[in-house]
Amino acid sequence: MTMNLLSPDSVPAAGTCYRFVVDSADQAATLIRERLGENARVLSVRSVKGSGWRRLVSSPKLEVIAQIDAPVAVANPAVEVTTSVPAPPAASSVRRVQPENFRSLPELLARSGFSENVLNRLQATPVWSELSSAPLHRSLVEVGRHLCSQVEARPARAPLGRAAFLGAPGAGRSTALCKWLAAEVFRRARMGHVVTAEFDRPNPPGPLPVFCEALGVPLAHFPASTQPSLPGGFVYFDLPGLSLRNPEENAGIAKFLHDEDITERVLVLNAAYEHAALRRAFAVGRDLGATHVIFTHLDETPQWGRLWDYLIESDLEPLFLSTGPSLTGDCEAEAAQAIARRTLPISD
Repeated sequence: MTMNLLSPDSVPAAGTCYRFVVDSADQAATLIRERLGENARVLSVRSVKGSGWRRLVSSPKLEVIAQIDAPVAVANPAVEVTTSVPAPPAASSVRRVQPENFRSLPELLARSGFSENVLNRLQATPVWSELSSAPLHRSLVEVGRHLCSQVEARPARAPLGRAAFLGAPGAGRSTALCKWLAAEVFRRARMGHVVTAEFDRPNPPGPLPVFCEALGVPLAHFPASTQPSLPGGFVYFDLPGLSLRNPEENAGIAKFLHDEDITERVLVLNAAYEHAALRRAFAVGRDLGATHVIFTHLDETPQWGRLWDYLIESDLEPLFLSTGPSLTGDCEAEAAQAIARRTLPISD
């Protein structure tokens, strides 16, 4: 297969940007490391769908923009050549991008998934003029630090004790609860019990019963005790899926939360949802008094940048990001830092 790549003997000049269209993040990392060297920095990542009939039969690719940060001593100037390389599992391409096409900080942030709302908030801050006038790679570092500091500066809530897990069907609510239970038992050495409820609609238990049995955590069906059974213990509630089309159908859930005085309410959101559905699920959760949030399916989400909306624009405390199907792992506990690593460099 023939691709436009840098010659292995050439070294790109500092400040040069390159655009990679690849099939996976691992493939991008390999190409950047092998062709651009250790001084390369990823500026943005976004999903790219095929055109025409190809988008029906092929999966989306990733567009990665990388930049060379520092000059390296070279024997020959950087040139573009055509060379033959072993074919990867699927087609990939790399082409040089003129730096002037990516000099705008807002443009790079938008290509990383930042919404217009978040960009407007950034541009309204006193530090924006300083950020936008700095060298591009430095600006991206400082944007990441600024956003993380905003999220982490909020007063920390008390640890969860009696909390309901809420989410639309397909959000991964029961799996998220299992991950949280595993952290409670294994990392924090806490014990308690779980209560499931159905009300006027079914609530498939998924892996929860078997997992609770494996952990030694009692699982009860409502009506059951909704108070901790031992000092310092927890009680978590697995409730039916939320209705996004008709919020009135959530009246049974709202009544249960009120009657049982459950004030800690964890909203579980599928980050892979398209934007309108994600915003609708978020709004329904806020209407039900959500206090915390968990994002799931991050392994299926090509652009993490849009999650800044939910961390910056609300006071919901992020518990973790679910990055895989494992019931005892695949989690990022520091949500803001994890999103910054995927969308912005956060250190030099």
